[in-house]
Amino acid sequence: MSTETTETIADAPSRTSNVPLATAGLLIGMLLSVLDQTVVAIALPDIAADLGGMDDISWIITAYVLASTATGALYGRVSDRFGRRAVFVTAVAGFVAGSALCGAARTMPQLIAARTLQGIGAGALFVLPTIALSELYPRRLRSRIQGFTGGVFALASVGGPLAGGAITDAWGWRWIFYVNLPLGLLSVVLTTLALRLPTPSAGGGIDVVGAVLLAATTVDLLLVAEWGGRTHPWTSGVILALIASFALLLMLFVWWESRAADPLLPLRLFTDPALRVVLPATALLGALLGGSIVYLPTYLQAAYDMGATEAGLALNPYVLTFMAVSALAGARIAAAGRFRPYMIAGAMVVVLGFALLSRIDPGTPYALLAVELAVLGAGFGLLMQNLVVIAQNAASPADLAATTSSTVSVRGLGLSLGVAIFGTLLARELQGHAPSPRTTATAIPDVLVWGVPTAIALVALMAILPRTVDQPTQVKSTV
Repeated sequence: MSTETTETIADAPSRTSNVPLATAGLLIGMLLSVLDQTVVAIALPDIAADLGGMDDISWIITAYVLASTATGALYGRVSDRFGRRAVFVTAVAGFVAGSALCGAARTMPQLIAARTLQGIGAGALFVLPTIALSELYPRRLRSRIQGFTGGVFALASVGGPLAGGAITDAWGWRWIFYVNLPLGLLSVVLTTLALRLPTPSAGGGIDVVGAVLLAATTVDLLLVAEWGGRTHPWTSGVILALIASFALLLMLFVWWESRAADPLLPLRLFTDPALRVVLPATALLGALLGGSIVYLPTYLQAAYDMGATEAGLALNPYVLTFMAVSALAGARIAAAGRFRPYMIAGAMVVVLGFALLSRIDPGTPYALLAVELAVLGAGFGLLMQNLVVIAQNAASPADLAATTSSTVSVRGLGLSLGVAIFGTLLARELQGHAPSPRTTATAIPDVLVWGVPTAIALVALMAILPRTVDQPTQVKSTV
Protein backbone atom coordinates (compact mmCIF):
# COMPACT_ATOMS: atom_id res chain seq x y z
CA MET A 1 0.00 0.00 0.00
CA SER A 2 1.37 3.42 -0.92
CA THR A 3 0.81 6.68 0.82
CA GLU A 4 1.04 9.83 -1.27
CA THR A 5 2.78 12.73 0.43
CA THR A 6 3.88 16.14 -0.72
CA GLU A 7 7.46 16.93 0.24
CA THR A 8 10.67 18.49 -0.98
CA ILE A 9 13.00 16.06 -2.68
CA ALA A 10 15.99 17.67 -1.00
CA ASP A 11 14.39 17.10 2.41
CA ALA A 12 13.58 13.45 1.81
CA PRO A 13 16.31 11.16 3.12
CA SER A 14 16.81 7.81 1.50
CA ARG A 15 14.45 5.19 2.96
CA THR A 16 16.12 2.14 1.45
CA SER A 17 19.85 2.88 1.56
CA ASN A 18 22.07 1.75 4.40
CA VAL A 19 23.21 5.33 4.90
CA PRO A 20 26.36 4.76 7.02
CA LEU A 21 27.74 2.06 4.69
CA ALA A 22 26.79 4.00 1.56
CA THR A 23 28.50 7.10 2.99
CA ALA A 24 31.66 5.09 3.71
CA GLY A 25 31.73 3.67 0.18
CA LEU A 26 31.29 7.10 -1.39
CA LEU A 27 33.92 8.74 0.80
CA ILE A 28 36.48 6.01 0.01
CA GLY A 29 36.00 6.73 -3.68
CA MET A 30 36.35 10.45 -3.04
CA LEU A 31 39.53 9.86 -1.04
CA LEU A 32 41.07 7.87 -3.89
CA SER A 33 40.31 10.54 -6.50
CA VAL A 34 42.04 13.33 -4.59
CA LEU A 35 44.86 11.17 -3.25
CA ASP A 36 45.99 10.14 -6.72
CA GLN A 37 46.44 13.78 -7.75
CA THR A 38 49.24 14.19 -5.20
CA VAL A 39 50.49 10.75 -4.15
CA VAL A 40 52.48 10.28 -7.37
CA ALA A 41 54.61 13.43 -7.10
CA ILE A 42 57.02 12.04 -4.51
CA ALA A 43 57.63 8.88 -6.58
CA LEU A 44 58.48 10.62 -9.87
CA PRO A 45 62.29 10.24 -9.51
CA ASP A 46 61.93 6.49 -8.87
CA ILE A 47 59.54 6.11 -11.80
CA ALA A 48 61.91 7.96 -14.15
CA ALA A 49 64.85 5.87 -12.99
CA ASP A 50 62.90 2.66 -13.65
CA LEU A 51 61.06 3.49 -16.89
CA GLY A 52 63.20 6.25 -18.40
CA GLY A 53 61.53 9.06 -20.36
CA MET A 54 62.53 11.90 -18.02
CA ASP A 55 61.37 14.47 -20.60
CA ASP A 56 57.80 13.13 -20.32
CA ILE A 57 57.73 12.69 -16.54
CA SER A 58 55.38 15.63 -15.90
CA TRP A 59 52.72 13.98 -18.07
CA ILE A 60 52.23 11.33 -15.39
CA ILE A 61 50.49 14.03 -13.34
CA THR A 62 49.22 16.20 -16.20
CA ALA A 63 47.42 13.34 -18.01
CA TYR A 64 45.51 12.45 -14.83
CA VAL A 65 44.54 16.06 -14.07
CA LEU A 66 43.44 16.79 -17.64
CA ALA A 67 41.33 13.62 -17.88
CA SER A 68 39.63 14.02 -14.49
CA THR A 69 38.95 17.75 -14.93
CA ALA A 70 37.67 17.41 -18.49
CA THR A 71 35.20 14.62 -17.67
CA GLY A 72 33.94 15.76 -14.26
CA ALA A 73 30.99 17.82 -15.50
CA LEU A 74 29.72 14.97 -17.68
CA TYR A 75 29.16 12.50 -14.87
CA GLY A 76 26.36 14.41 -13.20
CA ARG A 77 24.20 14.29 -16.33
CA VAL A 78 25.11 10.65 -17.05
CA SER A 79 24.06 9.70 -13.51
CA ASP A 80 20.75 11.49 -14.05
CA ARG A 81 20.16 9.11 -16.93
CA PHE A 82 21.53 5.83 -15.56
CA GLY A 83 21.50 6.31 -11.78
CA ARG A 84 24.11 7.43 -9.25
CA ARG A 85 25.11 3.93 -8.11
CA ALA A 86 25.59 2.40 -11.56
CA VAL A 87 27.69 5.29 -12.85
CA PHE A 88 29.75 5.55 -9.66
CA VAL A 89 30.52 1.83 -9.58
CA THR A 90 31.46 1.88 -13.28
CA ALA A 91 33.77 4.87 -12.70
CA VAL A 92 35.45 3.20 -9.71
CA ALA A 93 35.93 0.04 -11.79
CA GLY A 94 37.61 2.13 -14.51
CA PHE A 95 39.78 3.83 -11.90
CA VAL A 96 40.80 0.46 -10.42
CA ALA A 97 41.58 -0.94 -13.89
CA GLY A 98 43.69 2.13 -14.64
CA SER A 99 45.50 1.72 -11.31
CA ALA A 100 46.32 -1.92 -12.08
CA LEU A 101 47.66 -0.93 -15.51
CA CYS A 102 49.74 1.87 -13.95
CA GLY A 103 51.35 -0.59 -11.57
CA ALA A 104 52.07 -3.02 -14.40
CA ALA A 105 53.40 -0.40 -16.87
CA ARG A 106 56.78 -1.21 -18.44
CA THR A 107 57.29 1.99 -20.45
CA MET A 108 56.53 5.66 -19.90
CA PRO A 109 53.89 5.83 -22.70
CA GLN A 110 52.10 2.86 -21.12
CA LEU A 111 52.07 4.59 -17.74
CA ILE A 112 50.79 7.87 -19.18
CA ALA A 113 48.01 6.04 -21.06
CA ALA A 114 47.03 4.17 -17.87
CA ARG A 115 47.02 7.44 -15.90
CA THR A 116 44.64 8.88 -18.48
CA LEU A 117 42.27 5.95 -17.93
CA GLN A 118 42.62 6.44 -14.19
CA GLY A 119 41.77 10.14 -14.59
CA ILE A 120 38.67 9.43 -16.67
CA GLY A 121 37.36 7.26 -13.82
CA ALA A 122 38.48 9.78 -11.19
CA GLY A 123 36.36 12.50 -12.82
CA ALA A 124 33.32 10.88 -11.19
CA LEU A 125 34.85 10.00 -7.86
CA PHE A 126 34.49 13.44 -6.29
CA VAL A 127 31.50 14.70 -8.27
CA LEU A 128 29.10 11.77 -7.73
CA PRO A 129 29.65 11.36 -3.97
CA THR A 130 29.00 15.09 -3.55
CA ILE A 131 25.69 14.67 -5.39
CA ALA A 132 24.69 11.37 -3.75
CA LEU A 133 25.45 12.54 -0.21
CA SER A 134 23.16 15.52 -0.70
CA GLU A 135 20.39 13.05 -1.63
CA LEU A 136 21.12 10.54 1.12
CA TYR A 137 20.78 13.11 3.90
CA PRO A 138 18.04 15.70 4.61
CA ARG A 139 18.64 19.21 3.33
CA ARG A 140 19.18 20.54 6.87
CA LEU A 141 22.24 18.27 7.22
CA ARG A 142 23.89 19.16 3.90
CA SER A 143 26.40 21.60 5.39
CA ARG A 144 27.43 19.13 8.07
CA ILE A 145 27.89 16.21 5.66
CA GLN A 146 29.65 18.26 2.99
CA GLY A 147 31.90 19.61 5.73
CA PHE A 148 33.24 16.10 6.22
CA THR A 149 33.97 15.84 2.49
CA GLY A 150 36.04 19.01 2.80
CA GLY A 151 38.06 17.25 5.48
CA VAL A 152 38.59 14.28 3.16
CA PHE A 153 39.83 16.67 0.46
CA ALA A 154 42.30 18.35 2.82
CA LEU A 155 43.58 15.07 4.22
CA ALA A 156 44.08 13.50 0.78
CA SER A 157 45.59 16.60 -0.81
CA VAL A 158 48.30 17.16 1.75
CA GLY A 159 48.63 13.57 2.91
CA GLY A 160 49.27 12.33 -0.63
CA PRO A 161 53.02 13.09 -0.73
CA LEU A 162 53.41 11.67 2.78
CA ALA A 163 51.65 8.43 1.85
CA GLY A 164 53.46 8.26 -1.49
CA GLY A 165 56.86 8.61 0.17
CA ALA A 166 56.12 5.96 2.78
CA ILE A 167 54.78 3.45 0.24
CA THR A 168 57.60 4.07 -2.24
CA ASP A 169 60.26 3.66 0.45
CA ALA A 170 58.67 0.48 1.81
CA TRP A 171 57.50 -1.40 -1.31
CA GLY A 172 58.45 0.56 -4.43
CA TRP A 173 56.59 3.04 -6.64
CA ARG A 174 54.28 0.48 -8.26
CA TRP A 175 52.48 -0.01 -4.94
CA ILE A 176 51.22 3.58 -4.88
CA PHE A 177 48.92 2.32 -7.65
CA TYR A 178 48.34 -1.24 -6.45
CA VAL A 179 47.13 0.01 -3.06
CA ASN A 180 44.12 1.52 -4.88
CA LEU A 181 42.84 -1.94 -5.82
CA PRO A 182 41.57 -3.15 -2.44
CA LEU A 183 40.28 0.30 -1.51
CA GLY A 184 38.49 0.68 -4.84
CA LEU A 185 36.96 -2.78 -4.57
CA LEU A 186 35.79 -1.99 -1.02
CA SER A 187 34.14 1.18 -2.32
CA VAL A 188 32.41 -0.82 -5.06
CA VAL A 189 31.13 -3.46 -2.62
CA LEU A 190 29.84 -0.93 -0.09
CA THR A 191 28.04 1.25 -2.62
CA THR A 192 26.63 -1.74 -4.52
CA LEU A 193 25.15 -3.23 -1.35
CA ALA A 194 24.18 -0.06 0.51
CA LEU A 195 23.40 2.78 -1.94
CA ARG A 196 19.78 2.90 -3.10
CA LEU A 197 18.75 6.14 -4.74
CA PRO A 198 16.02 6.57 -7.37
CA THR A 199 17.15 7.39 -10.90
CA PRO A 200 16.31 11.10 -11.19
CA SER A 201 15.32 10.95 -14.85
CA ALA A 202 14.34 7.93 -16.88
CA GLY A 203 14.19 9.90 -20.12
CA GLY A 204 16.31 12.40 -21.98
CA GLY A 205 19.56 11.97 -23.79
CA ILE A 206 23.21 12.60 -23.00
CA ASP A 207 24.73 15.73 -24.47
CA VAL A 208 27.72 14.06 -26.13
CA VAL A 209 28.52 17.07 -28.33
CA GLY A 210 28.45 19.37 -25.32
CA ALA A 211 30.66 16.98 -23.36
CA VAL A 212 33.25 16.82 -26.16
CA LEU A 213 33.26 20.61 -26.58
CA LEU A 214 33.60 21.19 -22.83
CA ALA A 215 36.41 18.63 -22.51
CA ALA A 216 38.31 20.17 -25.44
CA THR A 217 37.80 23.69 -24.03
CA THR A 218 39.06 22.59 -20.61
CA VAL A 219 42.13 20.85 -22.03
CA ASP A 220 43.01 23.91 -24.12
CA LEU A 221 42.77 26.22 -21.11
CA LEU A 222 44.86 23.93 -18.89
CA LEU A 223 47.54 23.56 -21.56
CA VAL A 224 47.76 27.35 -21.93
CA ALA A 225 48.24 27.69 -18.16
CA GLU A 226 50.67 24.76 -17.98
CA TRP A 227 52.85 25.65 -20.98
CA GLY A 228 52.58 29.43 -21.20
CA GLY A 229 55.74 31.22 -20.09
CA ARG A 230 57.56 27.97 -19.24
CA THR A 231 57.50 25.31 -21.94
CA HIS A 232 56.67 27.88 -24.64
CA PRO A 233 56.87 31.71 -24.65
CA TRP A 234 53.51 33.47 -24.33
CA THR A 235 53.94 34.92 -27.82
CA SER A 236 54.82 31.58 -29.41
CA GLY A 237 52.65 30.11 -32.13
CA VAL A 238 51.72 27.14 -29.92
CA ILE A 239 50.32 29.29 -27.08
CA LEU A 240 48.57 31.78 -29.39
CA ALA A 241 46.98 28.87 -31.29
CA LEU A 242 45.79 27.30 -28.03
CA ILE A 243 44.31 30.62 -26.86
CA ALA A 244 42.48 31.08 -30.16
CA SER A 245 41.27 27.48 -30.04
CA PHE A 246 40.04 27.96 -26.46
CA ALA A 247 38.06 31.08 -27.38
CA LEU A 248 36.49 29.38 -30.39
CA LEU A 249 35.61 26.20 -28.49
CA LEU A 250 34.11 28.20 -25.62
CA MET A 251 31.85 30.12 -28.02
CA LEU A 252 30.83 26.88 -29.73
CA PHE A 253 30.05 25.29 -26.35
CA VAL A 254 27.83 28.20 -25.25
CA TRP A 255 26.09 28.22 -28.64
CA TRP A 256 25.46 24.48 -28.51
CA GLU A 257 24.24 24.47 -24.91
CA SER A 258 21.69 27.18 -25.73
CA ARG A 259 20.18 24.88 -28.37
CA ALA A 260 20.67 21.35 -27.01
CA ALA A 261 17.54 19.45 -25.95
CA ASP A 262 19.26 18.04 -22.82
CA PRO A 263 22.25 20.33 -22.27
CA LEU A 264 25.23 19.19 -20.25
CA LEU A 265 25.31 22.57 -18.53
CA PRO A 266 21.90 24.27 -18.68
CA LEU A 267 22.48 27.98 -19.22
CA ARG A 268 19.48 28.71 -17.00
CA LEU A 269 21.75 27.95 -14.03
CA PHE A 270 23.50 31.26 -14.65
CA THR A 271 20.26 33.19 -14.19
CA ASP A 272 20.22 32.30 -10.49
CA PRO A 273 21.86 35.10 -8.44
CA ALA A 274 23.48 32.66 -6.01
CA LEU A 275 25.06 30.54 -8.74
CA ARG A 276 26.35 33.60 -10.57
CA VAL A 277 28.43 34.27 -7.44
CA VAL A 278 29.24 30.71 -6.37
CA LEU A 279 30.77 29.48 -9.64
CA PRO A 280 33.44 32.22 -10.05
CA ALA A 281 34.07 32.16 -6.28
CA THR A 282 34.64 28.42 -6.44
CA ALA A 283 37.15 28.86 -9.28
CA LEU A 284 39.08 31.46 -7.26
CA LEU A 285 39.03 29.26 -4.17
CA GLY A 286 40.32 26.32 -6.22
CA ALA A 287 43.22 28.42 -7.52
CA LEU A 288 44.15 29.48 -3.98
CA LEU A 289 43.94 25.89 -2.77
CA GLY A 290 46.14 24.67 -5.63
CA GLY A 291 48.81 27.28 -5.04
CA SER A 292 49.02 26.60 -1.32
CA ILE A 293 48.75 22.80 -1.36
CA VAL A 294 51.54 22.36 -3.92
CA TYR A 295 54.05 25.04 -2.93
CA LEU A 296 53.87 25.09 0.87
CA PRO A 297 55.48 21.61 1.11
CA THR A 298 58.19 22.83 -1.27
CA TYR A 299 58.80 25.81 1.01
CA LEU A 300 59.07 23.60 4.09
CA GLN A 301 61.61 21.36 2.36
CA ALA A 302 63.68 24.30 1.09
CA ALA A 303 63.55 26.56 4.16
CA TYR A 304 63.86 23.97 6.92
CA ASP A 305 65.83 21.24 5.11
CA MET A 306 62.99 18.77 5.61
CA GLY A 307 62.44 15.56 3.71
CA ALA A 308 59.13 14.87 1.99
CA THR A 309 57.78 12.93 4.96
CA GLU A 310 58.79 15.63 7.44
CA ALA A 311 57.26 18.34 5.26
CA GLY A 312 53.99 16.40 5.07
CA LEU A 313 53.89 16.11 8.86
CA ALA A 314 54.81 19.79 9.24
CA LEU A 315 51.65 20.71 7.33
CA ASN A 316 49.48 19.20 10.07
CA PRO A 317 48.44 22.63 11.43
CA TYR A 318 47.03 23.46 7.98
CA VAL A 319 45.35 20.07 7.44
CA LEU A 320 43.95 19.53 10.93
CA THR A 321 42.54 23.04 11.14
CA PHE A 322 41.04 22.72 7.66
CA MET A 323 39.36 19.45 8.64
CA ALA A 324 38.15 20.62 12.06
CA VAL A 325 36.73 23.93 10.86
CA SER A 326 35.11 22.29 7.82
CA ALA A 327 33.27 19.81 10.07
CA LEU A 328 32.41 22.25 12.87
CA ALA A 329 31.38 25.08 10.57
CA GLY A 330 29.20 22.70 8.57
CA ALA A 331 27.35 21.68 11.73
CA ARG A 332 27.03 25.31 12.90
CA ILE A 333 25.78 26.59 9.55
CA ALA A 334 23.35 23.68 9.29
CA ALA A 335 21.86 24.71 12.64
CA ALA A 336 21.78 28.44 11.88
CA GLY A 337 20.76 28.21 8.23
CA ARG A 338 22.74 31.39 7.44
CA PHE A 339 25.64 31.13 5.02
CA ARG A 340 26.67 34.64 4.11
CA PRO A 341 28.34 35.80 7.38
CA TYR A 342 30.41 32.62 7.52
CA MET A 343 31.43 32.90 3.89
CA ILE A 344 32.54 36.52 4.22
CA ALA A 345 34.46 35.65 7.38
CA GLY A 346 36.09 32.67 5.67
CA ALA A 347 37.24 34.75 2.70
CA MET A 348 38.67 37.43 5.03
CA VAL A 349 40.58 34.77 6.97
CA VAL A 350 42.03 33.49 3.68
CA VAL A 351 43.22 37.04 2.88
CA LEU A 352 44.87 37.19 6.30
CA GLY A 353 46.45 33.76 5.82
CA PHE A 354 48.06 34.64 2.50
CA ALA A 355 49.15 38.05 3.81
CA LEU A 356 50.92 36.40 6.75
CA LEU A 357 52.53 33.70 4.59
CA SER A 358 53.79 36.27 2.08
CA ARG A 359 55.96 37.79 4.84
CA ILE A 360 57.78 34.63 5.90
CA ASP A 361 61.45 34.01 5.16
CA PRO A 362 63.91 31.15 5.74
CA GLY A 363 64.57 32.52 9.25
CA THR A 364 60.91 32.39 10.35
CA PRO A 365 60.52 30.05 13.36
CA TYR A 366 58.43 27.01 12.51
CA ALA A 367 56.13 27.67 15.50
CA LEU A 368 55.09 31.00 13.96
CA LEU A 369 54.68 29.43 10.54
CA ALA A 370 52.46 26.72 12.07
CA VAL A 371 50.09 29.39 13.39
CA GLU A 372 49.94 31.05 9.97
CA LEU A 373 49.26 27.69 8.29
CA ALA A 374 46.42 27.11 10.74
CA VAL A 375 44.91 30.50 9.85
CA LEU A 376 44.87 29.61 6.15
CA GLY A 377 43.42 26.17 6.87
CA ALA A 378 40.63 27.72 8.94
CA GLY A 379 39.65 30.04 6.09
CA PHE A 380 39.52 27.23 3.55
CA GLY A 381 37.57 25.06 5.98
CA LEU A 382 34.87 27.72 6.27
CA LEU A 383 34.52 28.11 2.53
CA MET A 384 35.17 25.02 0.49
CA GLN A 385 32.24 22.66 0.85
CA ASN A 386 29.78 25.34 1.94
CA LEU A 387 30.08 26.90 -1.51
CA VAL A 388 28.90 23.54 -2.88
CA VAL A 389 25.99 23.47 -0.41
CA ILE A 390 24.90 26.98 -1.40
CA ALA A 391 24.88 25.91 -5.05
CA GLN A 392 22.90 22.77 -4.23
CA ASN A 393 20.35 24.71 -2.18
CA ALA A 394 19.86 27.14 -5.07
CA ALA A 395 19.23 24.35 -7.57
CA SER A 396 15.92 22.74 -8.39
CA PRO A 397 15.82 18.96 -7.90
CA ALA A 398 16.04 18.47 -11.67
CA ASP A 399 19.24 20.53 -11.82
CA LEU A 400 20.90 19.20 -8.66
CA ALA A 401 23.35 16.91 -10.47
CA ALA A 402 24.25 19.46 -13.14
CA THR A 403 24.75 22.19 -10.54
CA THR A 404 26.86 20.03 -8.22
CA SER A 405 29.03 18.57 -10.98
CA SER A 406 29.57 22.05 -12.44
CA THR A 407 30.58 23.49 -9.07
CA VAL A 408 32.97 20.66 -8.22
CA SER A 409 34.42 20.66 -11.75
CA VAL A 410 34.96 24.43 -11.67
CA ARG A 411 36.82 24.03 -8.39
CA GLY A 412 38.98 21.30 -9.92
CA LEU A 413 39.69 23.49 -12.93
CA GLY A 414 40.57 26.41 -10.66
CA LEU A 415 42.87 24.17 -8.63
CA SER A 416 44.70 23.00 -11.75
CA LEU A 417 45.00 26.56 -13.03
CA GLY A 418 46.24 27.74 -9.65
CA VAL A 419 49.01 25.13 -9.60
CA ALA A 420 50.06 26.10 -13.14
CA ILE A 421 49.89 29.88 -12.61
CA PHE A 422 51.70 29.81 -9.27
CA GLY A 423 54.30 27.56 -10.92
CA THR A 424 54.81 30.13 -13.69
CA LEU A 425 55.16 32.91 -11.10
CA LEU A 426 57.71 30.85 -9.18
CA ALA A 427 59.71 30.18 -12.35
CA ARG A 428 59.74 33.92 -13.04
CA GLU A 429 60.96 34.69 -9.50
CA LEU A 430 63.78 32.17 -9.89
CA GLN A 431 65.02 33.53 -13.23
CA GLY A 432 68.58 34.77 -13.01
CA HIS A 433 69.25 33.04 -9.68
CA ALA A 434 71.41 30.00 -9.16
CA PRO A 435 69.15 27.12 -8.09
CA SER A 436 69.41 26.39 -4.38
CA PRO A 437 67.06 25.64 -1.48
CA ARG A 438 67.53 29.16 -0.12
CA THR A 439 66.60 30.91 -3.38
CA THR A 440 63.51 28.69 -3.65
CA ALA A 441 62.54 29.42 -0.04
CA THR A 442 62.98 33.15 -0.64
CA ALA A 443 60.96 33.11 -3.87
CA ILE A 444 57.89 31.19 -2.68
CA PRO A 445 56.61 33.94 -0.29
CA ASP A 446 56.89 36.40 -3.20
CA VAL A 447 54.61 34.05 -5.16
CA LEU A 448 52.16 33.56 -2.29
CA VAL A 449 51.64 37.33 -2.09
CA TRP A 450 49.54 37.00 -5.25
CA GLY A 451 47.06 35.07 -3.15
CA VAL A 452 46.17 38.29 -1.32
CA PRO A 453 44.45 40.16 -4.22
CA THR A 454 42.88 36.90 -5.37
CA ALA A 455 41.42 36.34 -1.90
CA ILE A 456 40.24 39.97 -1.76
CA ALA A 457 38.28 39.30 -4.95
CA LEU A 458 36.79 36.30 -3.13
CA VAL A 459 35.70 38.58 -0.26
CA ALA A 460 34.00 40.88 -2.77
CA LEU A 461 32.09 37.96 -4.27
CA MET A 462 30.99 36.71 -0.85
CA ALA A 463 29.75 40.21 0.00
CA ILE A 464 27.31 40.14 -2.94
CA LEU A 465 26.10 36.63 -2.17
CA PRO A 466 22.29 36.71 -1.74
CA ARG A 467 21.18 36.72 1.88
CA THR A 468 18.77 33.87 1.23
CA VAL A 469 18.86 30.95 -1.18
CA ASP A 470 15.69 29.76 -2.90
CA GLN A 471 14.20 26.55 -1.62
CA PRO A 472 13.73 23.58 -3.98
CA THR A 473 10.39 23.38 -5.66
CA GLN A 474 7.65 21.26 -4.12
CA VAL A 475 6.96 17.98 -5.83
CA LYS A 476 4.81 14.95 -5.20
CA SER A 477 6.41 11.69 -4.27
CA THR A 478 4.98 8.27 -3.56
CA VAL A 479 6.17 6.58 -0.38
